[in-house]
Amino acid sequence: MNMKLNRLIAIALFATAFASCEKFLDQPPVDQFTNDNYWSSETNVEKFTNRFYDLFIGYGTEGNSVFYFPTLNDNQASGSFRDWNYKQVPASVGTWNDCYTNIRRANLLIEKIPTISAMSDAAKNNWLGVARLIRAWQHYELVRSFGDVIWVDKVLDVTSDDKEAYLYGPRQDRDEVMDKVLEDLNFAVANITMNASSYVLINAAVAQAIKSEICLYEGTFCKYRVAADGQKAPDVTRANKFLTEAKAAANAIMGNSMYQLNKSYQANYNSIDLKDNKEMILYKHYEMGVLSHSMIAYTSSSTKQNGLSKAAFDSYLFTDGKPLATTSMDKTDHPTLDPATGRLKLDAILAVRDSRLAASIDNVLMYDGNDFARFGVGMATTSSTGYGVSKFDNGTIATNYRQNTQSNYTDAPVIWLAVIYLNYAEACAELGACTQADLDISINKLRDRAGMPHLTTTPEADPANNMGVSDLIWEIRRERRVELMFDNNDRYWSLIRWHQLDKLDTQQYPDQLRGAYVKDDPKVTAKTDAEGYIVNTHDLVRIYDKKHYLVPIPRDQISLYEAAGKTLTQNPGW
Repeated sequence: MNMKLNRLIAIALFATAFASCEKFLDQPPVDQFTNDNYWSSETNVEKFTNRFYDLFIGYGTEGNSVFYFPTLNDNQASGSFRDWNYKQVPASVGTWNDCYTNIRRANLLIEKIPTISAMSDAAKNNWLGVARLIRAWQHYELVRSFGDVIWVDKVLDVTSDDKEAYLYGPRQDRDEVMDKVLEDLNFAVANITMNASSYVLINAAVAQAIKSEICLYEGTFCKYRVAADGQKAPDVTRANKFLTEAKAAANAIMGNSMYQLNKSYQANYNSIDLKDNKEMILYKHYEMGVLSHSMIAYTSSSTKQNGLSKAAFDSYLFTDGKPLATTSMDKTDHPTLDPATGRLKLDAILAVRDSRLAASIDNVLMYDGNDFARFGVGMATTSSTGYGVSKFDNGTIATNYRQNTQSNYTDAPVIWLAVIYLNYAEACAELGACTQADLDISINKLRDRAGMPHLTTTPEADPANNMGVSDLIWEIRRERRVELMFDNNDRYWSLIRWHQLDKLDTQQYPDQLRGAYVKDDPKVTAKTDAEGYIVNTHDLVRIYDKKHYLVPIPRDQISLYEAAGKTLTQNPGW
């Protein structure tokens, strides 16, 4: 299959809901497919799996994106105060319903594929691998959110003899569920053989990448969890098992010559077309007038941006490779007032910082009292912190397409090589066996691209290290933070798996709600503190509670159990 056809298929996969595949399961046969006659060919199997591509969200829209919009983290201060996702038990939670829906689809494939005589064994195993990959991923999403959940490995039937065990059974230990997830992942990476040269379809590399993410999460979560917080006690043996799997999965991709770092960091995020970008393992293709997103519009129009926090700004190293506390370079974060434009400019500050900072934010501050139109055209914008998010914008796109929430069409990375390098280095360090060679084939390639000094296995201690980890792990975590700024909601989930969720307490760590220094601008009307930094508290605080490590089981699920005379246990603290 040629690349052009691949890309056209990708647009169709991401743009369509493939509703017909669902309807045949629920409607009586007329002159259409039914669950009895559909499973006759590999073509139909492939069509059915197309629905799974909806899970790769990409840039999406506000409320439906894993880039920029999720602001429950210490990297961004939301335009409106961002509290915990749940303050009380909700009526329903989309993650619960959506994941189990996709698990049902995967199980239907697993049940039906072996019955299709027209398929070869290799083809059957490929599509079974895809189905088990999705089943693993969706159970992982459930465990990550809710902890103990019900593992489902068959199509549920309300008339079956074992319906009680599946429909109203007790929640299963999260570790046992994750062991089954690993079994599915291992089957997937061993059996997915198709689409090996594609960057827009599921192939073995996509499976390895998903395995790397899941195993890194599980390994670090089990290493750092605390029984006193309503979780199980740390389990180093278990942690090392999953970290070893994460390292191996990442290494399999790193050894594949099909993938290599792109020269430009920002081009991974603001390109109209990613087809020639070999850093992509899987990307989502958008097309003008066919499929669009709103990422650029929300960071370039009249809507106030969710700006970079001072805490995140200060996490970027200086060009000497040292952090704020120990560098001998100019540490000032006070911008220069340009008398000609009346604007505060960051050029001198950005010049001595990791270049990924300049690739992620504007060199001009923008805030209430002094808004700014990027590229000098279109609507002016402001940022909640003064730091404008420019990472996703592209000045070659016409203004009406840039600033319209229905018409952005830059491609979105979904899985890419930089993340694999970060996963590999972190797994090595957490296993306590990270060599200089390990760093040189992973994180130091990212630093080379950014023009930064290499990381060594014995980095200088940073007084800002407040996570109780080694200097090396601290620096690897910093690298992840700056490389993936605004990406994949990674910071939030990393704080969960590192058992550092208390870092989101705004009373203990107020810099996550502070922004840029703007005291030198007489026109500023944004709220500032006594030192002259923008503050975005809205006179509210976010207080840490250990219960937030897990999402509450929604009331609708508890009610379903009660109606059947059963009990579905709630998570601690809820």
